[in-house]
Formats: sequence, C-alpha cells, structure tokens
Amino acid sequence: MTRRRAFRIVTYNVHKCRGLDGRVRPARIAQVLADVHADVVALQEVVSHEGGAAGDDQARFLAGELGYYWAMAETRKHHGGAYGNVTLSRWDFDLVRPVDVSVRGRERRAALRTDLRFGDDVLHLFNVHLGTGPRERRTQARRLMDSDLLKAVDLHGPRVVFGDFNDWAHGLVTRTLTREFHLTDLRQHLRRVRSYPGVLPLVHLDHMYLDPHLRVERAFFLRTRRARLASDHLPLVADVRWVERPAGGLHGGA
Repeated sequence: MTRRRAFRIVTYNVHKCRGLDGRVRPARIAQVLADVHADVVALQEVVSHEGGAAGDDQARFLAGELGYYWAMAETRKHHGGAYGNVTLSRWDFDLVRPVDVSVRGRERRAALRTDLRFGDDVLHLFNVHLGTGPRERRTQARRLMDSDLLKAVDLHGPRVVFGDFNDWAHGLVTRTLTREFHLTDLRQHLRRVRSYPGVLPLVHLDHMYLDPHLRVERAFFLRTRRARLASDHLPLVADVRWVERPAGGLHGGA
C-alpha cells in the first residue's frame, strides 16, 4: 500500500476495560477510541476470554467494533483469559513479534513489535508496558536497547515506541529513550503532561518516542467525560507526519 503522509497514533492503558465506576465495559472503551479516530492504537492491560460473550474477548471485540486489524502479546493469564498488550491498526501487519521484557521475580511484561509496510517503506511499532519497580525498569531500560528490540538488524524504517512506561520519576527508561530518540517524547507538545489517574492526574506514565522521520504536529490527552471514566488512564494522542530528510539520521544512534 502507498505510504500515508499523515496519520494519528494513540497509546491507552485500558485497565482491563474497567472504568472508575467499577464497571467492565469494553463498549465504552470502543466509544472512546471511536471519538479519537486513530489509525494506530497501542493498548495495555487487555483481557481476552475466548468462547464467552462478545465483549469478554476484549481484543477481538475492540478490533471488530472499530474495523481494525489487531495483534496481541500475551504476558499471563487473567482468570483464564489472555492478558497483555494489543496493537490495533487500520492496515494489516507485515510482521508481528512479541518480545519478553520480564524481570525475574516480577510480573511478566512484554513489548509487542508490529511492522506496517507502505510500498518500500516500513513503520516499526513497539507497544510496551514496563514494570512498577524502579530496579525492574532499570533492567528493562537496558533490555529495550537489545538486538531483538530497538537495535534489531531488520529495522529499516522509523520506529515508534509507545505505551505505559510507569516511569513517573523520569529514571533510566526516560533518559535512555530520550538519548536514543533525541527528544523527551511529546512533552514539548503537551499543555499538561500528568494523566494518571484520569480524574485527578498526578503523574505522567504514558509516553511516545519517535524517530526523526516522523514529525509530531499535535499531541494531547483526550480528557472528555467518557475518557475520564472509562479507565484509570487517559488516551495519549499524536498527529504525525512522515518527512523525507530528518536531521541526524534515521535512528537515534546514526
């Protein structure tokens, strides 16, 4: 398919589709995403039970409601259902590769790599959900730079790393990705960066990092009444344009 010059990306921790009212309502999450009109969505904390009611398989339900392709990186079972990261896209994936970023003794975590091909161009998406412990995240910061993740030899296009980083203290994860991408993700584009918890935001957990071939034209947290209620996180939205000649090379180390 032909490369799309401009597109919208979102990262959203949906909290198992459980809202702040205690109700599990995948349809409400679908409505929030429909309000955003995104092209690519990184979701965290998705639960998918097969064989039950339609909404029980959250990944398939959300993709079906919105007309997206979907891919999942399962990290563990939650009451018998698959639990983990899900990436949604208007376009079919050229590659799907879950990568384990777990630290021994801590909850299992994953980075879900999905590639989108536009003719000769490839967009590499990394949907991540990192740990809550500072030592755990320090290990994961180094893990992200491994040869099967952000330094993989088969990366030929710009990278997008988005998700719930749990790095509210701006530790090694933030410093490592800032160096790699030459940016402090989207902070300069956001009026307010605190987004968790959604009703009374105190910390900044959800981030995006992009290679220079991708220029952010606008970024915001969706703060509608529905979005504030649907999960304990708010969706982070960015409008991105593909540019031809970024300064400093394609990838951060170039």
